[in-house]
Amino acid sequence: MTKVGSMLAMASDHGGFAMKEFIKQKLQEQDYEIKDFGTQSEDSVDYPDFIHPLAFEINNGNIEKGIIMCGSGNGAQMTANKYPNVRAALCWDKEQTMLTRQHNDANVLSLPGRFISFETAWEMVQVFLSTDFEGGRHIQRVEKIAQILK
Repeated sequence: MTKVGSMLAMASDHGGFAMKEFIKQKLQEQDYEIKDFGTQSEDSVDYPDFIHPLAFEINNGNIEKGIIMCGSGNGAQMTANKYPNVRAALCWDKEQTMLTRQHNDANVLSLPGRFISFETAWEMVQVFLSTDFEGGRHIQRVEKIAQILK
């Protein structure tokens, strides 16, 4: 796993808290610096309160990549994708994770905290962090993601 841009952002709601803590520990064991935007417990919270600050930092280029999670991964991903420079991908397996990095240059991985195992999530994080964007024909497509038709 490469350490280029070793600062990673993480955020979750209560539905992803336990998974966030598991992944955070694994990443810290590999010398990643983690900026944890919360939550800090399994008490019920509103995921946008934690995902918006993470997405803001990535959108502005202050942090290169992030990992977010909520119960389904959907709400977290929808919130993060409100920012034009964020490409958050909801993934359920390693192949999706690899393809979203290669073809979509995803900079945020959204995980469904209640639907995949911690081990699967960890494998996906490793793929997310070690897979490069292919560029080429995909550049033009990625550049169109943030365009809004008028």
